[in-house]
Amino acid sequence: MADIIRPKYQQIALDIAGRIVKGEFLQGEKLHGRSNLAGLYNVSPETIRRAVSLLEDMDVVISEQGSGIIVKSKEAAYTYIARFNERDTLDSLRKELSNLLQSKSEIDKRFDEIITKISEYANSLKNINPYNPVEIEIKNNSHVIGKSISELKFWQNTGATIIAIRRGNDLILSPGPYNEISENDVLVLVGDENIVKNTMEFLYGSYL
Repeated sequence: MADIIRPKYQQIALDIAGRIVKGEFLQGEKLHGRSNLAGLYNVSPETIRRAVSLLEDMDVVISEQGSGIIVKSKEAAYTYIARFNERDTLDSLRKELSNLLQSKSEIDKRFDEIITKISEYANSLKNINPYNPVEIEIKNNSHVIGKSISELKFWQNTGATIIAIRRGNDLILSPGPYNEISENDVLVLVGDENIVKNTMEFLYGSYL
């Protein structure tokens, strides 16, 4: 999963909460003043103010006029850390999903480019009829699932040539005779004008 980069004030709030959980800062104990904390973490007082504000919102510490910053609850510090870790995990999953969707989009685009090039190449051939690729998905009720292209005698039975198989995010170009057909495969075929009718009849016994 991708790493989450937290703002500095969040890092400081987590560090303080962690030190409370470890017992470095005890419940009821007064922490350093904001100026001292700013020097300790080498940040501005405003950054410390925001970090302390986070901890106050979670009841980890309390700021009292004239008394400074006081540790309020070790249990609340533990809860704060746990909640932040959950948020990190969710953010990481969202980022990973976004990356996967982007990859899928790029794969789909590349697939379309390849099919277009195959079509253009086929149409450029001389002395033969132009072959336009078509796509047919293999449903779960087809008898071809688990069988190889050679075993099925696919071309002999349909007149169609399998130029590619789209399997999930993978694209198998020019599959060999021993390549087995799987459920949900999308066959990319070329052939004459009867290619769809003949193939559907072979796969499912009828063409609707």
